[in-house]
Amino acid sequence: MGSFTFKKWNTILGWFVFSIALVTYWSTVEPTASFWDAGEYITTASNLEVGHPPGAPLYQLMGAFFSIFAMEATNIALTINLMSVFASAFTILFMFWSVTILLSNLVKKNDTFTKNNQIAILGSAVVASLTFAFTDSFWYSAVEAEVYAMAAFIMSVLFYAGLRWEGEMFTPRGDKWVVLIAFVIGLSFGVHFMV
Repeated sequence: MGSFTFKKWNTILGWFVFSIALVTYWSTVEPTASFWDAGEYITTASNLEVGHPPGAPLYQLMGAFFSIFAMEATNIALTINLMSVFASAFTILFMFWSVTILLSNLVKKNDTFTKNNQIAILGSAVVASLTFAFTDSFWYSAVEAEVYAMAAFIMSVLFYAGLRWEGEMFTPRGDKWVVLIAFVIGLSFGVHFMV
């Protein structure tokens, strides 16, 4: 690996697993509406209407943004389905980075942070994040217009931000992560209450 630096390879491999997830989900995305809530989400998002209670205003706004990229009306469903594709791929990215933080903390408590440990951490994070990317339930929500993909993305951002805050809470400006967490929690109510 030439000049191995953990931070550099953490970034490279994070975007690598993101790319694998993005290509996989994009190549298997639902080309049109599914026969359940997805059709309602596509219609309400593309027209900025109100969906079933309790509603998902942030999801609707993001869907309206993605629907702008449809070159013709028959592609609106595809573009809104692609919103879930991107949200799910970013979920895998933040999951990878969260796993590397967790494993790094674990190794630093019990052992020295050697090159072999760093390679093992990165390899474990790749396996963990790609395993989750290819699970049936996650992949299923990643390829259609449903709130669960974006909700999973928000949860992965919150978990990552929480880990970053835990590592930087006693540094100057370390509380910026708490502000971000509060902001993202506020946004999450516009997608799904499970966040």
